[in-house]
Amino acid sequence: MDRFERQHILSGFGIESQQKLQKAKVLVIGAGGLGCPILLYLAAAGVGKIGIMDGDVVSLSNLNRQVLFGENDIGKAKASVAADYLRKKYSDIEIEEIPEFITTANALEVMSDYELIIDGTDNFSTRYLVNDACVLLKKPLVFGAIYEHEGQILVFNSAKEGGTNYRDLYPNPPAASEIPNCNETGVLGILPGIIGIMMATEAIKVLANYAESLENKILFFNSLNYQTYTIDFNSNSELKKLIPDSFESFREKDYSLFCETIPSVDWDFALSQLNSDSILVDIREASEMPKLQRAEVVYLPMSKLLQESKSLLASGEVFLFCQSGIRSLKAVTELQKVLPGKSIYSIKGGIAAFLSKNEESNTYEN
Repeated sequence: MDRFERQHILSGFGIESQQKLQKAKVLVIGAGGLGCPILLYLAAAGVGKIGIMDGDVVSLSNLNRQVLFGENDIGKAKASVAADYLRKKYSDIEIEEIPEFITTANALEVMSDYELIIDGTDNFSTRYLVNDACVLLKKPLVFGAIYEHEGQILVFNSAKEGGTNYRDLYPNPPAASEIPNCNETGVLGILPGIIGIMMATEAIKVLANYAESLENKILFFNSLNYQTYTIDFNSNSELKKLIPDSFESFREKDYSLFCETIPSVDWDFALSQLNSDSILVDIREASEMPKLQRAEVVYLPMSKLLQESKSLLASGEVFLFCQSGIRSLKAVTELQKVLPGKSIYSIKGGIAAFLSKNEESNTYEN
């Protein structure tokens, strides 16, 4: 018996669509709450090659929604754990693990090997980067996002004339102070599971040319009342001017969210300025890994930052960092309100940027 027998006999799908899936190559960027169910169902459906790209490691707080991981995986690379899990389940598909964060330096090269891209990330700077790369490479993009009890799913940049992209909905990133994150808003693990499965469904539709996909429309789903609705939207040729027009200009573009009123520095500058008065403040929650082992590090999670802000008064310069550099931007804005005149900086790229620069260092722990 063929493991795809139930798909072969599905009306309108059949062996021809299954063969298209088996020849397909899909890159899933982000092996988190959305990426885990996407990977599970693409592999089960028989997609021939699946790439898993994620530079993060498993932490305890991931386990309520990232269902490919367990307690024994804490501290391990998400891409590697997910790849090993899927390889053990299915021998008839190819799994490529890419334990790196996507950047302008590696995006075009990695994405070129795949015919469809799925964005399962959770930050705006990466979403714009992935979108623009897909437009340049003419790759269809399946996109999904969640916030509290609501999720949304779309298909961008299809081969159809007039296909939309992410900038048709959101031309520019929001201000850093407007960006929510899971550590502040919370999420039930079931929601990214539902949205991830819907994203996998859209990917299969596009790859197998089966049924109508969510091209030029956005689907909203609310987990509290099960309401769903779609909104149509169109492409805007003027907004395409916001996208780099060449591979060279893409590689030179800085996609990190930046606001001129928010002082930001890189790790080299921050570490060079440390003295007996200056401190590094890790604003991540206690469960987030890896930890940075330096005497100057103070642990003050974002959830308690304002309540305990007076503890920073005795310090000189304050350098904040989080996982990717997003929350620290917002944290600087909030601290500036309660500690006016204090020298407070966000470290660009967060701990991910530090790890990228110090792969052989032992100054952090998993």
